[in-house]
Amino acid sequence: MLKAFNNDLFVCGVDEAGRGCLAGPVTAAAVILPKNYKNKLIQDSKKLNAHNRMKLYDEITSIAIDYSIIDIPNDIVDSINVLESTFLAMNKAISKIIRKADYIIIDGNQFKTKNKFKYECVIRGDSIYQSIAAASILAKVHRDKLMVKYNKEYPYYDWINNKGYGTIKHKSAIKKFGISIYHRKSFNLLNKQLKIKI
Repeated sequence: MLKAFNNDLFVCGVDEAGRGCLAGPVTAAAVILPKNYKNKLIQDSKKLNAHNRMKLYDEITSIAIDYSIIDIPNDIVDSINVLESTFLAMNKAISKIIRKADYIIIDGNQFKTKNKFKYECVIRGDSIYQSIAAASILAKVHRDKLMVKYNKEYPYYDWINNKGYGTIKHKSAIKKFGISIYHRKSFNLLNKQLKIKI
C-alpha cells in the first residue's frame, strides 16, 4: 500500500496525464484526501486496468476533501510547449483547492509557479504517495474519457484504444488521413523527424 505523506496535514497530491501524446490535452489533477484515509487499491494509474481506474475515480471523487482537474488543449500546448503546459495545468489545478491544503506534493522532478505555497517535487511520486497516485488516477480517467469522446468525431485514429499516444495504428492513420483539430502540430507526429506544416 502506498504511503500517506503526513497524516497530520491536509496534503494536496498533484499529477498529470497526456504529456507524451500526439493528440488531445495535457491534463493535471490535484486532490486532497482525508487525513488518515487509506486505500490499498490506490496506486499509479499506469499500473491499473481501466475498470479499476474507473472504480477508484468514483471512490476518490466521492471521499476527497476537494479535487480539481484541468485540461490544457492541444493548441495551447503548441503555443507554449508541453512542459509549460504541464506547469500551467498543475498551477490551475492547485489554485482551485489551495485554500484547503497545508502542503503540496507534485509528481516529477521539476515544477515552477509564481504562487506562494509550500510544495515539493517527488520523483516517481505516483508510486510512493497515495495522494499523488490518486491525482494520477483522476487525471488519467478524465483525459481518457475526453479521448473516447473525440474518437466519435475521428474514429480512424483509434483514440478509443490509444488515447492519443503514438501507436502504429495512430501514426498510420495520420499518414492516410492527415491530422485532426486535436493533434499537436508542434510534435513529431510520424516516425520520420518531420513536423507537420501549419
